[in-house]
Amino acid sequence: MEQNKIQYVLGLLRLTMGWIFLWAFIDKLFGFGFATTVEKAWFSGGSPTTGFLQFGVHGPFTEFYQSLVGVSLVDWLFMFGLLFIGVTLISGIFIRLGGFAGIIMLFLMYTAVGLSPANNPFIDEHIVYILIIIVLLLTNSGEYLGLGKWWANISLVQKYKFLK
Repeated sequence: MEQNKIQYVLGLLRLTMGWIFLWAFIDKLFGFGFATTVEKAWFSGGSPTTGFLQFGVHGPFTEFYQSLVGVSLVDWLFMFGLLFIGVTLISGIFIRLGGFAGIIMLFLMYTAVGLSPANNPFIDEHIVYILIIIVLLLTNSGEYLGLGKWWANISLVQKYKFLK
């Protein structure tokens, strides 16, 4: 019984993390006014990365990240990454690839904010989210409240474990 509770919580945690990424994609695509206005939405011709890269970057990598402003490939990679990570975490399919992509994206965002968050000298939500994704990867959380168990039984996935 206790194991079922833990599995349920891991499934909910995975769904929640997936929704964070998927919602960021949806809001940046259409501009529902939460983090992105309609005028700045990708669908309206705006750039999903320009605001952050121009005004949100601080620290030793500022020059590097600001050199990426207006680069179309960066926008496409960022948006594809948000969508891919969100869908994999929500579905429980390709969770290893999605999880690793999420860890990389979050780490890059952490380095972009200057390695020294505003409210704590070392830790911010990027590090917490990375740790959560690591827990999700280590616990096969895709099998709980997701399609991961079914996906893991496909012969191609059994042959190539990284597809899990």
